[in-house]
Amino acid sequence: MLSNKNTATTILLIRHGETAWNAEKRLQGHLDIALNAEGERQAALLGAALAAEPIDHIVSSDLQRARQTAEALARVRGMQVAIDPALRERCYGGFEGLLYSEIAARFPLEFAAWQARDVDGVLPPGSNRGESFREFYERTTAAITRHAAAHPGKTIALVAHGGVLECAYRAALGLSLETPRDFKVLNASVNRFVMEEGVLKLVSWGEVGHLQPAVLDDVG
Repeated sequence: MLSNKNTATTILLIRHGETAWNAEKRLQGHLDIALNAEGERQAALLGAALAAEPIDHIVSSDLQRARQTAEALARVRGMQVAIDPALRERCYGGFEGLLYSEIAARFPLEFAAWQARDVDGVLPPGSNRGESFREFYERTTAAITRHAAAHPGKTIALVAHGGVLECAYRAALGLSLETPRDFKVLNASVNRFVMEEGVLKLVSWGEVGHLQPAVLDDVG
C-alpha cells in the first residue's frame, strides 16, 4: 500500500527587520549592519505574531541583521537558531556601503548594467568579491532547497534578506532573472512557500499585518 505521508516542507521565508542603512537606501550586501530601533521593534512584533505557529526549525543568515530577527522569533519559542552563510544577501563588491546616488556617480557603467538587469554583469571589486545575480540566485535557491530537503513534512523558518526573497519568488513563479522586479520585498515580512519533490511553490507573499507603521521596500 502506498504511504500517504506528507513529505512537503512548509517554508516561512522572512526578511530581516529594518536597519539604518535600509532607511537611507545605502547598499549593505555582505556588510554586517545591525538592526536599528525600528528593526528591533519589527522583530519583536514578528516573534509575537508567529509565536503560536508550528515551526520545527529556524535557520538564519550569518549577518547580524538576520540573526537578530531570527533570535527574536526563537526567543519566544525557546528554540535555537541554526546559522547558514549561504542565506546571506548578494555580495555587491565595490557598491557596498554606498548610497544608490553614489554608486551611479562612482561606477556609471556597472550601475547602468545593474539597473538594466544584466544577470551576468561583473561588479567592481570592493572589500568583498561581488557576485553576479545569476551566481547569487544559484547560491540562495540551492540553500533553500537543501534546507527543505533536510526537513520533509516539517515547517521551517528561514530568516534572510531582500535579495534572497526575490530569488525564491522568481524560482517559485518561474520568472526570468532578466525581468524587472515588480513585487515588493518588505522588512520583517513573512513569505510562505511549500517545497515538494524539489519544486518550490508560493503560498502567500509579503505578510506584514503584524507591523505598524508601513515598512520599507528595498533590497539589502
